[in-house]
Amino acid sequence: QVQLVESGGGLVQAGGSLRLSCEASGLPFSSYAMGWFRQAPGKDRGFVSSIQWGGSSTLYADAVKGRFTISRDNAKNTVYLQMNSLKPEDTAVYYCAAGSYGSVRALYDYWGQGTQVTVSS
Repeated sequence: QVQLVESGGGLVQAGGSLRLSCEASGLPFSSYAMGWFRQAPGKDRGFVSSIQWGGSSTLYADAVKGRFTISRDNAKNTVYLQMNSLKPEDTAVYYCAAGSYGSVRALYDYWGQGTQVTVSS
């Protein structure tokens, strides 16, 4: 079956960096766009970033543009999210997803279990 496993979350001070990873199995990884979403307590799950199957096109939410970078390694079935200049408002559970390229949740067919990112002020 399809599995998406996130890792790399943790506690970091404001201004710091984290790199999230999401390893996929059970699907033709290079045929899928990959996305990152996040959900803070009491809020809906919102779009963070997406990368097209070949990696040539990327999308970012305005709130993370210029600070976060999405990338993928199709040989390793893994997508990454490099997060720099982290702010307390970036605190959330971060989910990776596989599906079609774009910022809408409904485009994604498969989801990971999430990894917690906490940014202290």
